Amino acid sequence: MKTMVEQDKEFLEFVVKSIVGNPNDVAVDRTIDERGVLLTLKTNPADMGYVIGRKGQTAQSIRTLLKIIGAKNNSRVNLKIYDPEGGAHRSAPRRDEREDVDTSAIDDLKI
Repeated sequence: MKTMVEQDKEFLEFVVKSIVGNPNDVAVDRTIDERGVLLTLKTNPADMGYVIGRKGQTAQSIRTLLKIIGAKNNSRVNLKIYDPEGGAHRSAPRRDEREDVDTSAIDDLKI
């Protein structure tokens, strides 16, 4: 039977490697702190979207499964997803960052 260390860490590695495009770049660090077990997940920045998912649903699902594994072993397991870019990557610019739009062609319309 595997120990708790092997179960939570290996489970996380297995799940993440199964969904990312660069499975060799997946690394999990396991530490114990005042809150319990902390698993820090590092992936290739190109795979961050696969790990987090739409509106964070994939990451939340992984966290839920890790909590179940932790509860089974009388431990609290938390997941931290390491983002080297600090969350700075976005797909579309914010409204205030867009270029000014030329509206002169429709300024005289009476609707």
